[in-house]
Amino acid sequence: MVGMSENNNALLISMRGINKTFPGVRALENVDFDLRYGEIHALMGGNGAGKSTLIKVLTGVEHPDSGKILLEGKEVTVRSPQHAQSLGISTVYQEINLCPNLTVAENILIGRQPMRFGSIDWKAMNAQASEILQRVLGMDIDVTRLLGAYSVAIQQMIAIARALEIESAKVLILDEPTSSLSAHETEQLFQVMTKLKSENVGIIFITHFLDQVYRISDRITVIRNGKLVGSFDTDSLPRLELITKMVGRSITVLDEMSKAKTETSKYIQADTVLQARQLGLAGAVEPIDLDLHAGEVLGLAGLIGSGRTELASLLFGLETPDSGTLTVGGKPVKAFSPNASIKRGLVLSPEDRKAAGIVDDLTVRENIILALQAGQGWFRYLSTQKQYEIADKYIQMLEIATPSEDQPVKNLSGGNQQKVILARWLATNPQVMILDEPTRGIDVGTKAEIQKLVLSLAEEGKACIFISSELEEVMRTSHRIAVLSDKKKVAEFQGDVSEQAVMQSMAGES
Repeated sequence: MVGMSENNNALLISMRGINKTFPGVRALENVDFDLRYGEIHALMGGNGAGKSTLIKVLTGVEHPDSGKILLEGKEVTVRSPQHAQSLGISTVYQEINLCPNLTVAENILIGRQPMRFGSIDWKAMNAQASEILQRVLGMDIDVTRLLGAYSVAIQQMIAIARALEIESAKVLILDEPTSSLSAHETEQLFQVMTKLKSENVGIIFITHFLDQVYRISDRITVIRNGKLVGSFDTDSLPRLELITKMVGRSITVLDEMSKAKTETSKYIQADTVLQARQLGLAGAVEPIDLDLHAGEVLGLAGLIGSGRTELASLLFGLETPDSGTLTVGGKPVKAFSPNASIKRGLVLSPEDRKAAGIVDDLTVRENIILALQAGQGWFRYLSTQKQYEIADKYIQMLEIATPSEDQPVKNLSGGNQQKVILARWLATNPQVMILDEPTRGIDVGTKAEIQKLVLSLAEEGKACIFISSELEEVMRTSHRIAVLSDKKKVAEFQGDVSEQAVMQSMAGES
């Protein structure tokens, strides 16, 4: 954990008695939160705990029913996100809100470009953007290149630079900033956070990665079911105690998962439900051999960019291979398309649930029945009664926290949205499920629920390909592990294997 700033006792933000109610939901109940100058403060809690609502109140997206906010000791009413920025409160969201088709300089200074003779002074803008990146983040990159040419990590840094520069921000809110970053990129971000902290910027850090919380944060505030559990110095809060406070009960996730995996391994059948032979696509996946059996969970391990997601897209038919063969359920695949895959009992829960998973404007019920309805064809319309029966079944089975089947899915927490996507595919009664990062950005308790669900589906004879950036999670959930590196399969492990052995394969070491 990094050392505290010398101004660590001065309060930059003080939120007192914050209450917020939505129709049918008490999102926040009398919540207090403090942020000091020059501290990194982790805001923790399960999905639906109220973290996002608290941040929305602080940034003016939502207005509290009661309570007050003090900024540097003075009470303020934050009217809008723009007003929050003018007060020095800036947010960088998990989904980077920049324009990849514009240059880095344009993204940093959009709306504030230096002008000369009625036109943009490009030379001055590029020089100013370079100076901002160097001064704020210590970065030296080509600001005339398109933003989209840079990695997600660099884009994240540029979003931070823009957020800090807009109104000389005093408060920086980072919402799941590392969910798409590699370990090296995360370390780069932490160096930037440490630099900003030394300059007395207060940072609110929202994440579900416990290792990162203990690596970088000074204090932790835990919220559960819309109520404040407490604020703690990071050094004084053991990890197991943190998890217990977040989920409201003691859990021994590792032991439970280990036992469950051992128990379900006896249900693996000899039947090969999916077989790839030299299946590949130039630039995406090198020719690969892969076998998956009924009742088996096959984990795909690898660093970001290793080819895991590209392989999932290929197997599901989002892309058409240019080499090799694929057999599903004993039948050779000739037509590669998502619709054809669904009909043959193979489904994909995508990595990006916002962009490719949930349909924001539809209800929970409509999202759950979407794939089943599409598979039947729109001329064989599911009756409203049947839709409610299906939705109710999976809401109960997966314990989806929603006031009703007709709740807009966008109003659910991230973890519950993920469960809705799983429900959608389970409703089609698939034989093979490809789950790409099914637990990304959700809390420890919900992660364990989803992992147990995967193993219980295997017990029923379904086969699953499980992809996760968290190696520990892959090892805990998978009966067998295939390791990808540089777009090709480099190793395969079965039975008891050390984490170090898998990591060495991921890194390309023998």
